[in-house]
Amino acid sequence: MCLLTGMSYSGQVTGRGPALLLLHGFTGDLHTWDPFVPAWSQKFRVIAVDLPGHGRTGAPRDPERYRLERCAADLVRLLDELGADDVRVLGYSMGGRVALHLALAAPQRVTALVLESASPGIRDPAERAARRQADEELAAFIEREGVASFVERWERLPLFATQARLPEGVRSAVRAQRLRQRAEGLANALRGMGAGVQGPLRGRLREIQAPALLLAGALDEKYVGIVQEMAAVMPRARAVIVPDAGHAVHLERPDAFMQAVTEFLTGL
Repeated sequence: MCLLTGMSYSGQVTGRGPALLLLHGFTGDLHTWDPFVPAWSQKFRVIAVDLPGHGRTGAPRDPERYRLERCAADLVRLLDELGADDVRVLGYSMGGRVALHLALAAPQRVTALVLESASPGIRDPAERAARRQADEELAAFIEREGVASFVERWERLPLFATQARLPEGVRSAVRAQRLRQRAEGLANALRGMGAGVQGPLRGRLREIQAPALLLAGALDEKYVGIVQEMAAVMPRARAVIVPDAGHAVHLERPDAFMQAVTEFLTGL
C-alpha cells in the first residue's frame, strides 16, 4: 500500500464515501474486520491496514520504529498518499492506542473516533515499568520459543477467558490469524508499542474534540472502568458497555458491535 522511511505498510481499500480507517489489535491483522467491511463499505471508503510487525506490513529490527508516535505519523502520510483529508478512525486494543495518538497528532484529520477496549496508558510509573519488564520477557519468549508456543500462552491469559465460549470456527480463525504472525514482528511490537513504553495520555484527552464512541465488554471490568473514566474527560465522548462480552467485543458480540459502531458513524 505505502512505502515509508524504514517501513512498508500493507492494507486494503474498499468502497466509496467518507474515509474509515480500521486498526486491529496485537496479534491481529487487517482481516480482523472482514465480517464488517462489506456493510461498512456501502457507506464508507474503508481503509484497513496491518500495523507494524503484523500481517504483511514490515517488521523492522529496531523497536523504536514501532513507537506509537511513529506509527501515527506513518498513518498521516498514508492518508496523504490515499488523498484522505479527513477520516473516521476505529481501533481495537493496541489499535485503539494507535488511534488515540493519531487523534492527538492530527486533530484536523480525525473527524470521529471509535475505541474498543483501548487505554490511554498506564498512569502509575511503577506499574508502567513493571509492564514494560513483563512485555520484554514476553518478547524474549516469542523469539526463543516461537509463535506457536506464544499463541498457546497468550490464549490462556485471563483477559481472553471469555473467548472460550466462541464457536469453534471463530476460535480456529482467530488462532490461525495469530499463528500467521512473525516472531520478530510480535516481539518488537511489544517492545515498541506495548503499554509499558507508552506515555500516559490521560492529561491530553480533553484535547480530542472529535465525537468519540468508547466501547468495552461488561465482562472486562478493568476496561469498563477505563472507558468510563475516558468518557468523563473527553468533551464529546460516550461510553457504551456491551453486555455479555469480554475484551474483544467485535468477536464476542459482533451484532451488538456492528450496530453500535454503524449507528455512531452514520449518525455523525
